[in-house]
Amino acid sequence: MLIIFESILPIFLLVLIGVVLKRTPLINDSFWGGLEQFGYYVLFPALLFETLATTNFSAMNSGSISLVSLLAVGVMSGVSLALWPLLRNKGMGAPAYTSIFQTATRWNGFMALAIGEKLAGPSGLAVIAVIMAAIIVPLNLINVGIMVWFSGRGRSFKAFALRIITNPIIIGSALGVLVNVLGIRIYDPLMTTVDLIAGSSLSLGLINVGAGLRIQDALKPQPAVILSVFLKLILFPVVSVGLALAFGLSGETVVMMALGAAVPTAMNGYVLAKQMGGDAELYAAAATVQTVAAFFTIPAVLYLVAQVAAG
Repeated sequence: MLIIFESILPIFLLVLIGVVLKRTPLINDSFWGGLEQFGYYVLFPALLFETLATTNFSAMNSGSISLVSLLAVGVMSGVSLALWPLLRNKGMGAPAYTSIFQTATRWNGFMALAIGEKLAGPSGLAVIAVIMAAIIVPLNLINVGIMVWFSGRGRSFKAFALRIITNPIIIGSALGVLVNVLGIRIYDPLMTTVDLIAGSSLSLGLINVGAGLRIQDALKPQPAVILSVFLKLILFPVVSVGLALAFGLSGETVVMMALGAAVPTAMNGYVLAKQMGGDAELYAAAATVQTVAAFFTIPAVLYLVAQVAAG
């Protein structure tokens, strides 16, 4: 347990650096908005492209990992959708519900990649990359679709398709998988450029996660935020691990799949909420509380799953 905790501590220290820097006069406030956009449109897509384009999927049980990951996303999406009538009867509006849905199903790829690499090296990174290849495109399709539908604006197929094909995360992921599957060779200087961009994405992304947190929201979390914490940090790992074991996966693979499910929600969902009529304030509060809680829940989840996966 202590080893796991110390392994992920640098990740959370980077987040803490972001929290501190955002609240000091050293850096102009306008910088953080630019870094957020830069991360969403450039850094994260570059990282996903490089990881998915260069991973050797044949060296692992990528078929089962992909299937289990998709099923887990499907189960969590179904559970979240099933909650809508109950939450609506409790007085929750559609914008707030879309933030609950997003924070229950999205996952922080920056954190998963960083912790996976720290804990298991290239093999751990590869498992996380396979999960990404399997779920990032459908997960964003689902979330953008939910945002379009519940916003009540632009429900036409044309509006939905435009949101999908212009999403930088989807574009980066799809291009990476395409290059990998087709064996396309990228011009070395160009790939080196992508590598340099991707290399800075994890640290800057984690710092930006910290800058986007709202610490005051962690002190008195509202019931909707607590619900999102339960769905993402507890139920999602249980679902993922249960499915992984049911499909015969074991060892480090199951631990990495638990990690992918146990990390807090993705901060880029906040941008999507702002751009597409969701409750961005609720999303920010949920992301903050999840990130703080994850500092304790991730080590616990990984420790327990490691015991179970080891037999």
